[in-house]
Amino acid sequence: MSYRISDVTVGRIIHETCVLIWETLHNVHMPFPSEDEVDHIESEFWKKWKFPNCVGCIDGKHIRIKCPKQSGSMFYNYKHFFSIVLQAVVSADYKFVCIDIGAYGKQSDSGIFGFSKLSEQLERGALKAKCEKVLPDSDISVPYVLVGDDGYPLKPYSMRSYPLRNLTQEQETFNKCLSHARQVVECAFGIISNKWRILMKAIEVTPERAENIVKCICLLHNIILDKEGMSEISGNSTESGNCHNRFVRGANRSGTRATDVREKFKAYFANNP
Repeated sequence: MSYRISDVTVGRIIHETCVLIWETLHNVHMPFPSEDEVDHIESEFWKKWKFPNCVGCIDGKHIRIKCPKQSGSMFYNYKHFFSIVLQAVVSADYKFVCIDIGAYGKQSDSGIFGFSKLSEQLERGALKAKCEKVLPDSDISVPYVLVGDDGYPLKPYSMRSYPLRNLTQEQETFNKCLSHARQVVECAFGIISNKWRILMKAIEVTPERAENIVKCICLLHNIILDKEGMSEISGNSTESGNCHNRFVRGANRSGTRATDVREKFKAYFANNP
């Protein structure tokens, strides 16, 4: 009634607008980082969050949707609602570096990551994943890495915390440093949820249209940061209800190389408090 047009027409206009915003602007405000941009992201993480060689924080967020027709339980997540998953890598200034949206709510973080295009790109060396750099004020050389929660696998290019049982002092220090840096992605999720309130309830469209809405929201978030800076971002920067997916036992077993990289980071943080 507000627009004097039917709800079907409004819905079609919104959907077409979201698609056009993404197609027109994502290469400008969310391009996949070049090597120079990766270096800038890494330097900002060190400057703002004191985690060296970090090129992004990765996490997943459940986007609540209306139960799709004839979908069975694939969209039904462990939090007991229907959802698709937004997996995102976020930079030190809360911008989305890259996103993957549309995975079934039933899937775990590690499962989504393992089958994502990002995982394939990292294995081929994207985000300088196969490059090493000496940590500041040390002679320790480690690869560029993403940081994530326990739902993600430990890889040479992906760090997660040590299990919480029987931690040594050095392991606790590493966990605190990683947790401090990793809050960036949770803050980014909190910002978009508070600014675009549609994310606070079930999106009553098909999963495909929900994907386009969420992609558009993430892009608009980046556009606001590019144009206005942090002063225009919603004040609440913590997410209500972090989405830490359960993960399949054994899916995150780590290789020797990944364990060695984490041990080097642990030794660095222990000697550089």
